[in-house]
Amino acid sequence: MTPIDETDKVDDLPMSDDLARRDPRVTVVVPTYNERENLPVLVDKLLELGVPDLHVLVVDDNSPDGTGELADDLAARHQDTISVLHRVEKDGLGRAYVAGITRALDDGADVVIQMDADLSHPTSVVPQMLQRLTDTDAGVVLGSRYVPGGSTAAEWKWYRKALSAWANFYVNAILRLGVKDATAGFKAWRAETLRAIDVASVRSNGYSFQVEMNHRTVRKGFRIAEVPIRFEERTAGASKMSLRVQLESALMPWKLRFGRTL
Repeated sequence: MTPIDETDKVDDLPMSDDLARRDPRVTVVVPTYNERENLPVLVDKLLELGVPDLHVLVVDDNSPDGTGELADDLAARHQDTISVLHRVEKDGLGRAYVAGITRALDDGADVVIQMDADLSHPTSVVPQMLQRLTDTDAGVVLGSRYVPGGSTAAEWKWYRKALSAWANFYVNAILRLGVKDATAGFKAWRAETLRAIDVASVRSNGYSFQVEMNHRTVRKGFRIAEVPIRFEERTAGASKMSLRVQLESALMPWKLRFGRTL
């Protein structure tokens, strides 16, 4: 494994305790592509949490099913809470997250939450994730399927569960991230962590984006915490997983280990 350059580490970087002293500005970044049925349900669930100063940023990749227009309608009804970032083309989950996270940081977010639009991530865990950020020195908190108390959807076939478990073993064997759910996409980030890892420069896409973000976090010396979640199967819309995404995800750990990017 390539040695970590100690100049990259920020163990002595003090974590802001502003999260404990006041209500932080929390922005949930939700990438969408053809999620017209799921988006309003997710927004309602988030708003029902009653988290102070919570905002939702929808990043729509020009969905042909009208998700972008629906997001605009939601934003018009909740002008102080919901905003929309329209992108002109669909060029991957990672690119959408980079655009959304960058916008959230520019708008003054103290905490940025990554969350899928397909209702696979339980909104009820958001307060717990925020509390873990407040109570610990973690730079990011993952919603984890593989820590005690976590689980995957009952609808998953055995081979899908096996593939997911293998992917996590594979990534950790190569990169030694030290987390149970290395491919998790449900995350709560401190703003200073995102700035330290220079999220705007991340070039990986698809699900390998999650791995590269974790890798940068570990290299910078930040701690990754995990809280258990039950990962649900989508009930509407179609999965965005493609063969190209799978191949990129398989190659990315090796490219990161040997100091290469896509």
